[in-house]
Amino acid sequence: MTATRSEARIQTASLLILAVLAVGAALYWLRPVMIPFVLAVFVALGLAPLVELQMRWFRFPRWVAVLGTLGLSVLLFGGVGALVSASVGQLVGNAETYQAQAALLMERVETWLPLEALGVDAERVTGPLGSLPVDAVGSVLVGTGNALLDLLSQSLVVGIFVVYLLIGSAGREEERRGTRAEIEERIQRFLVTKAVISAATGVFVGVTLALLGIDLALVFGLMAFLLNFVPSVGSVIATLLPLPIVLMNPDVSALTAVLALAIPGVVQFAIGNVIEPKVMGESLDLHPVVILLSLIFWGMLWGIVGMLLATPITAVLKIVCEKFEYTRGVAQILAGRIESRSADPAREYRSS
Repeated sequence: MTATRSEARIQTASLLILAVLAVGAALYWLRPVMIPFVLAVFVALGLAPLVELQMRWFRFPRWVAVLGTLGLSVLLFGGVGALVSASVGQLVGNAETYQAQAALLMERVETWLPLEALGVDAERVTGPLGSLPVDAVGSVLVGTGNALLDLLSQSLVVGIFVVYLLIGSAGREEERRGTRAEIEERIQRFLVTKAVISAATGVFVGVTLALLGIDLALVFGLMAFLLNFVPSVGSVIATLLPLPIVLMNPDVSALTAVLALAIPGVVQFAIGNVIEPKVMGESLDLHPVVILLSLIFWGMLWGIVGMLLATPITAVLKIVCEKFEYTRGVAQILAGRIESRSADPAREYRSS
């Protein structure tokens, strides 16, 4: 009997490993379709409360509420795109100034650091930067523009998916009861709360940098909004992103440079460690190691977009798993409570 159980466990583990590998290969192969679709699912879940609000308060038909919500979204993203384009144009106009300031900074570094005493040839360090042509900056910006165009083309596909998902949810209110309704409600609450907190973070960071006179302040605010979906690591990256622009701008004083890093850092720390845990509650009850592994896994599959979606996807999986009797153990593992798997899952499920 013991041997039979051991063989069954080995077979189950082997099948589970093969299934994970097969699903991972399928997700990687289908990423041109899956990335827009998954983005559309999250966007549709986030916009669904706004559609329901218009239908309840203004008595709009669903298709009118969907069109109104999409129109507001297009105006919002269009405004953000216009601001980002203006900021990039400002960067192009100041490219020569940034290059000259970068060369000056390297000369100061060469003066401050005893490179020759350490056996390092200073010319080999500062030479490539000093001979960097201005056209190289233009080529980098052209590549950035192409990336934005590719993102825009994907956003059109995401928009089409969102329209079908929002319209397709019509007439299913009667089906949204019990466990399914609770799962959808928790997912929507998590997405909306996370989006609002991230938007507040991005606005505060962008306004702060703009008041300090930092170039590309609105772009850095947008990046703070996006990177807030990546726990811990994202806030650090968002805080350090303005550093090159701050250092290469000759009009920025030392005090302004310190404030440009300190104020967003304090904001990120306060929101990430004080406000967000109290507001989010148990919606994001994930172990840090699980978050790190999810970032690595989804980053390998879908790149930067996968890293941005890693935490929401993992949180949604945990919300779904803890609502079913035979998957509550998986939810406990995602939360880092491995010892609780020894308890009776049916009794825990009934007690909840």
